[in-house]
Amino acid sequence: MDNLEEVRLDKLEKIRAMGIDPYPAEYRYTHTLEQVQDRFSAKTGDALEADAAVVRVSGRIVARRPFGKAGFLTLTEGGARVQVYARKDALPEAQFALYKLLDIGDFIGVEGRVFRTRTGELTVGAAELTFLAKSLRPLPEKWHGLTDVEIRYRRRYVDLIVNTEARDTFVRRSRIVRELRRFLDERGYLEVETPLLQPIAGGALARPFRTHHNVLDMPLYLRVAPELYLKRLIVGGLTRVYDLNRSFRNEGLSFKHNPEYTMLEFYQAYSNYLDLMSLTEEMIKDVVDAVCGSRVVVHDGVEIDFDDWSRKTVKEAIVEHFPGDIDETHLSRAGAARELLDQLSVDYDPDSSLGHLVGELFEHAAESHLVNPCFVYDYPIELSPLSKAKPEDPATAERFELFIAGMEIANAYSELNDPVDQQARFEAQLEAHARGDEEAHAMDHDYVRALSYGMPPTAGEGIGVDRLAMLLTDSHSIRDVILFPLLRPE
Repeated sequence: MDNLEEVRLDKLEKIRAMGIDPYPAEYRYTHTLEQVQDRFSAKTGDALEADAAVVRVSGRIVARRPFGKAGFLTLTEGGARVQVYARKDALPEAQFALYKLLDIGDFIGVEGRVFRTRTGELTVGAAELTFLAKSLRPLPEKWHGLTDVEIRYRRRYVDLIVNTEARDTFVRRSRIVRELRRFLDERGYLEVETPLLQPIAGGALARPFRTHHNVLDMPLYLRVAPELYLKRLIVGGLTRVYDLNRSFRNEGLSFKHNPEYTMLEFYQAYSNYLDLMSLTEEMIKDVVDAVCGSRVVVHDGVEIDFDDWSRKTVKEAIVEHFPGDIDETHLSRAGAARELLDQLSVDYDPDSSLGHLVGELFEHAAESHLVNPCFVYDYPIELSPLSKAKPEDPATAERFELFIAGMEIANAYSELNDPVDQQARFEAQLEAHARGDEEAHAMDHDYVRALSYGMPPTAGEGIGVDRLAMLLTDSHSIRDVILFPLLRPE
């Protein structure tokens, strides 16, 4: 690598010696490479000859085939590629000398006529070359690409250059985000922004990142969720709001967890969690249609049918997928739930409440089996400190989670809007924290005060944008859909 860099540095000095600025401030092109392909790819060689169209294009050299007094270059830019033909008798002497100093990875500008070679390839015949930037490090060999996953994540800039599928993934991810926004905007939702730095880590059961504000001399937390601020806005009369946000949770890494991630969270007044089930199904189908063009999507070798949606209670899902013959009576007593967890060899806290034990059973017995979209609802109230309890069953929350391909994609519930009940729930969470639960929710007196002004019946939901992107780009790891995932230092 050092020798290759020395050779390129030597070429850089030769370019400077020719009086050429190797890093100019701008280049005025007339067409992008994609526009060249769109405008001219349907034309025959004779039509291009008659047209005699001249273009100015720019891009990175990704292939070079010299033939003595002539040669071909391939430029790439914006996902498109165009071939360039450089010939000694068609270029000024100094510019042909420049051509011979070019390396794969360099940026150049080219002006010339568009034509087809004898093999029929669309080509720009170079009449002028402009040097735009030197690549001092060689790109990976084209037939090997950049295959080391760790390096792909650390050097995403190289990954995007040499792996077209990486670029396609992030273009599709961007479209997913755009379609989510469009869907909500068209239904009267207002996009808002909530604080990233918060004095209380709230809105979710999660371990937060801590920081400190020097001037105010106060601890702050990176947002674990925007929930409590969005519901303050519902109190304030903004009846449909959403925040497409970055949130942070101080948790471990896995194929579906990154400490920094993107979440869509939205709230709709005068609605309950069942309303959001229907809205979510419509939303996801809409996004799949726009982004994938088909309701059947392949993820990790498995077909997911976005026309096949189901709804199951937590207990129904456990009974259906537990590797043994059980019924819901086994899930009504803590002792029986512990025995089932022992059968699964799950490590759990034996002092956990029945609701937490049922949650563990669902996670270990059922989640991985939920391939096609499935709404799982009726969660134990202990797992949902911010949700409304079912009137006919106070031990159960009006909450659902959407699972696809064995992953939780969305979480929603009918919001708790009774300030007295909310105060009591926060106090129970404080007790849990005192017992060592680092993910327990902190007390938020201002939020209780906001509820005291009155909040209408409201349903709220969070959707994991990264996981949705994993599904719709056939990516196995969340790191594949985050441009710069968190990694250990090299």
